[in-house]
Amino acid sequence: MNYKISTEPGARMRIDKWLWAARFYKTRSLAADAVEKGRVRIGGAAVKPAKEVRVGDLVVVEIERIVWEVQVLGVCEVRGPASVAQTLYAETAESRAKREVEAERRRTYREPAAALQGRPTKRDRRVIDKLSGGE
Repeated sequence: MNYKISTEPGARMRIDKWLWAARFYKTRSLAADAVEKGRVRIGGAAVKPAKEVRVGDLVVVEIERIVWEVQVLGVCEVRGPASVAQTLYAETAESRAKREVEAERRRTYREPAAALQGRPTKRDRRVIDKLSGGE
């Protein structure tokens, strides 16, 4: 399939569609939800899903507390393979360094509550009450 990527300076596309095409989100509705919740900023300003992103814009995307700062290099109307999606943006060096530091932190320091699932057992409840000063 032929993926037409537009890289000229005037090229523009809706931010939710661009995030989907660049494979930051699996579906366009997930991308639109993230934009609505303020997890996506263009030029430092929170935007709405219909806001158009242009080639050359600086987009900041927060996915599960990991922040991506990318420069828009192109727009593509369809979602292609990852190799095509990676040509739509270039991550800044500062952003890449921050992501690597965060990844290392996540590898070395596990979240203590990650192993817990569901409601606490009777024994867990007793420990919680004891630690919180309850009876």
